[in-house]
Amino acid sequence: MAAPAGQADLADLSIEELANIQVTSVSKRPERLQDAPAAVFVITADDIRRSGADTLPEALRLAPNLHVARVNGYAYSISARGQNSGGSVLSNKLLVLIDGRSVYTPLFAGVFWDAQEVLLEDVERIEVVSGPGGVMWGLNAVNGVINITTRSARDTQGGMLALQGANDGSGGAAFRQGGTSTGGVAWRAYGKYTRRDDSDRVGGGRIDDRYRRTHAGVRADWEQGGDRYSVIGNVYQGRLDQPQPGEIAVPGGPTELDRVRSDGANLTARWQRQLADGGDVTVQAYLDHTVRESPPLFGERLTTADLQFQHTLPAAGRHGLMWGANYRQTRDRVDNSRYVAFLPADTNQRWGSLFVQDEIALDDAWRLTLGGRAEYNHYTGVEWLPSARLSWRMSPQHAFWASAARTVRAPARLDADAWVPGQPPFILRGGPRVRSEVARVIELGYRGQPTAALSYSVTLFHTDYDHLRTQELDSSGSYLLFDNLMEGRASGIEAWGSWQPMPRWRLSAGWTALHQRLHLKPGGNDVAGLRAARRDPSHTAQLRSSYNIDDAREIDVTVRRVGEMPASRVASYTALDARFGWRVRPGLALSVFGENLNGGHAEFGSSTYWAEYERRVGVKVRWDY
Repeated sequence: MAAPAGQADLADLSIEELANIQVTSVSKRPERLQDAPAAVFVITADDIRRSGADTLPEALRLAPNLHVARVNGYAYSISARGQNSGGSVLSNKLLVLIDGRSVYTPLFAGVFWDAQEVLLEDVERIEVVSGPGGVMWGLNAVNGVINITTRSARDTQGGMLALQGANDGSGGAAFRQGGTSTGGVAWRAYGKYTRRDDSDRVGGGRIDDRYRRTHAGVRADWEQGGDRYSVIGNVYQGRLDQPQPGEIAVPGGPTELDRVRSDGANLTARWQRQLADGGDVTVQAYLDHTVRESPPLFGERLTTADLQFQHTLPAAGRHGLMWGANYRQTRDRVDNSRYVAFLPADTNQRWGSLFVQDEIALDDAWRLTLGGRAEYNHYTGVEWLPSARLSWRMSPQHAFWASAARTVRAPARLDADAWVPGQPPFILRGGPRVRSEVARVIELGYRGQPTAALSYSVTLFHTDYDHLRTQELDSSGSYLLFDNLMEGRASGIEAWGSWQPMPRWRLSAGWTALHQRLHLKPGGNDVAGLRAARRDPSHTAQLRSSYNIDDAREIDVTVRRVGEMPASRVASYTALDARFGWRVRPGLALSVFGENLNGGHAEFGSSTYWAEYERRVGVKVRWDY
């Protein structure tokens, strides 16, 4: 238990071993990162520990293929390859899973990041796949998939206590206790409290956006007769102050906003069996209940039941076949207001899908993977999501891959059922003719590891978008309604790599470039929406240095560069973060961290404010026992 709290020698986490990490997000089966035919970046548990991150969105800054922008004290805009939902904090083309449970909201489309809490000390890895993932994961995995996997309870035995505080009034505490029952069931129970005070406003003053959040959970893992079982449960409660204009920008909206209530609970159960013929079966089910009240704008109570089945057949010659099915049902109840309404207020929706994938070994070096998914959704019926991937292992050190896919972002209730304001005369309403947004993607990638101390990955991509969401005048000219009269293209490059010049020192770098060419289709007039859809930096870059001074002390420095976002009126900025860690004794670790050490900056523009994130310095103590 000392390694997580102390400083594992970087030689024990060599570049070569990192390339052999098993990932599952690309093909839903374990495969070496070096062999995965996709743009996938893995954030390890040690990366998270050494970053000093205290929330999940802050940990995601480690992924060079994501753009992470803090909007206020608790809200983040996180996107991959652009298209951050027209400048919204809810990036609607990115699918996020926590231990196999989707956290995508069907009301607004996207993720409420303030409600997604995990005990970072228990995260095993985060797989960030940029690019389409529709065959494996279904609708809305358009520009990427973030797959967060926590450790088995068998790997978190004993206790852990962590305390953290910083000069801006933020802080928190976390604990975990794990053990094994007499029947061989490994278990853990954990809890976390996080707080942040009001943010600074660009130009002076404060933004009313402080939050307080508590989170608790349990996990159990066991084996019986060759079967493996996992049960994971979580409960959380959050109280968030709303800065203007609130969670929905409503024309003529309220000037006084009450505190947001963000509560929820979820339970996930998973069963896996290795079959005698060499195949395997996985069945997973989860139940998720969330409550989000944003007075006086709206309130929502959402209950989701989800069942997944996956069967990997035994190898048959050169073919590796997998198929599966998924059924999901939700009940969504919205408390409408005079500012915004969803009609009908109470809905029951169903999703169902079937997928199949065949991995064909053409010879010892070439692999062809063909797959397809048919998925039904409430608004547009059945959508087809095909994919083809070709990989060439030129040598043990070099691999090339190419892919082509069609993927879809299905409409949310916001697109089809929203009315703003909640009573006549209306300004904006959901579109009766709303369609799915479609992306056709071509990728070309290379991954190399010429030496045991050097690895890198480069991906070129091109995406054709069609039926992107717009707001258009009704035929009567009296109000706006959601439509799909925007199209365009996005091209770019993603590159990252790591170099370990000596056993105690590692350098990691990443760079992305994005060029979007979007335009309105005939009949489209949403010029403001077109401008908002371009709220993405043209380039991002980062450089991380991880150095072990000795067996007890370590230092980490990160420099991030984000290009200008003119549509958001956010200037380009450079952020400098640093952390010093000291293992006081086995099981006890102390760290000092600093963020934005080179000065404050804004990261995302709102319609009414820009939050500025100033220099932040803090201390963390962790005790493993």
